[in-house]
Amino acid sequence: MPRLSEKQFAQLEAELAKGPAAHGWEDQRWTLSRVKTVIGRRFRLTYTLQGVRKLLVRNGWSCQVPARRAIERDDEAVAGWVKEVWPCAEDSRR
Repeated sequence: MPRLSEKQFAQLEAELAKGPAAHGWEDQRWTLSRVKTVIGRRFRLTYTLQGVRKLLVRNGWSCQVPARRAIERDDEAVAGWVKEVWPCAEDSRR
């Protein structure tokens, strides 16, 4: 499996420091999938999501969870989605 060198990882950190918006995403969340995409675009290397996680953890990065809920959150819309949309999504997977 191809691996990023220390120099390439430093370049990746510089790309991540620019934020997701600089790479075309609307919000400011880095996900494993997004980091994987940046690695593919920048270094032409393919990582699995698990490989990206291991790469980040090995280099001192950790998973972060928001401290509070978004002000824009609509609990009624979430409840409706869970009740109506999620069961259909579950059925389509079977």
